[in-house]
Amino acid sequence: MIAEHFPPMGLRLNTPRLQLRMPSDDDLARLAEAAVSGVHEPERMPFIVPWTDQTPRRLALGVIQHNWSSMASWTPEKWTFNAVVVHEGTVIGVQDMTAKDFAVARQVGTGSWLARSHQGMGLGTEMRAAVLHLAFGCLGADAAVSEAFQDSEASHGVSRRLGYRPDGSRLVAVRGRQVSETVYRLTRQDWERHRTVPVTVEGLEPCLPYFGLGELPD
Repeated sequence: MIAEHFPPMGLRLNTPRLQLRMPSDDDLARLAEAAVSGVHEPERMPFIVPWTDQTPRRLALGVIQHNWSSMASWTPEKWTFNAVVVHEGTVIGVQDMTAKDFAVARQVGTGSWLARSHQGMGLGTEMRAAVLHLAFGCLGADAAVSEAFQDSEASHGVSRRLGYRPDGSRLVAVRGRQVSETVYRLTRQDWERHRTVPVTVEGLEPCLPYFGLGELPD
């Protein structure tokens, strides 16, 4: 099995309604279909890189290649846990968690998207809670950061519910126009105060060196 050679592929995060895991090729095919089905209203762009502004065929290919690239470039010093989100057997989106020099910095960043058919059900909160449990409860993170555009109310709501606090803002260019982006920060203390989603983790121990916590096996 591939997890014998790259243990993060065997990591599983389970919440009451979801499972998060790094994607197999079959998962990526279903993830591409979820992206093509629609992620946001056409008049809005919630991402700095407007990756959804493509034809369906190019969009599907881009989703697959982006995730392959994230897995191929993983090192203990710079990694992305790009987890597909599975609800009732269906791949419905992505929840990623990234870090650079995590062994020292102890900070992670998160990003996500959900197919529109599964938005408005509280799943965005549940899936981010899963990776925050991995970060704080399993890996010993001290902080997590997230960003949201001014009009991304759902993302702001998830951050507030999980205990993040505003930590500044910046101006960015999106689709050729200026957009204000809010930066949120979550400390370990605030995470502990806002833990409401039960999360179980499978397959963690062999993954720790790949997150920068210990020596890689020879």
